[in-house]
Amino acid sequence: MPTVEERIETLESILGQFIVHTDVALRRLENEMKAFKDEMKAFKDEMKAFKDETREENKKRNREWSNLAKKMGTLVEDLIAPALRPVLSKHFKCEVTMEGQRMFRRKSGEDYEIDAIAACDNKVFMIEVRSTPRFDDVKEIAEKKDRFFDFFPEHKGKELIVIFGSITFPDNVSQHASRSGVYVMGWREWEYMDILNFDEVKTK
Repeated sequence: MPTVEERIETLESILGQFIVHTDVALRRLENEMKAFKDEMKAFKDEMKAFKDETREENKKRNREWSNLAKKMGTLVEDLIAPALRPVLSKHFKCEVTMEGQRMFRRKSGEDYEIDAIAACDNKVFMIEVRSTPRFDDVKEIAEKKDRFFDFFPEHKGKELIVIFGSITFPDNVSQHASRSGVYVMGWREWEYMDILNFDEVKTK
């Protein structure tokens, strides 16, 4: 029969082997976890590179599309109109009930035309579009606003909001528009059409 000392030695030997095996297993697990983390990091880096590349391709396509629309004179139809409903919903909580493009009215021998119009229950939007926005355009559009209800009396009683649309805006034009209470709508970093000076006009 083994003595106590022999039993202790046997247990110590078994325990030692267990510790060794456990240590080996832990090291293997640590190495596998490190390899997994490295693979995940590489995957995330690849996904980021792919997203960045896709974003740049989209920006390039938007630039080319905008330049083509500018040459063809279809900025209203190709850029402004498709973005109008989501933009008005986002910034003005407006569910559009009517909209139109190239709206023409004549009254007492005077012609009045706006590039686009949209309305919801309590707001109506006058949208003027220029291929190359200039400083003086802001004054012209603001003056045009004063006669809007004369030619569109069916919208009297609604808040009239003026939007100046284009591809991009020089800073001085955007700032002048903000001071005049005119929103500007164009590409935001060539990714999507948006109101570019919403906060500036809203807090005016």
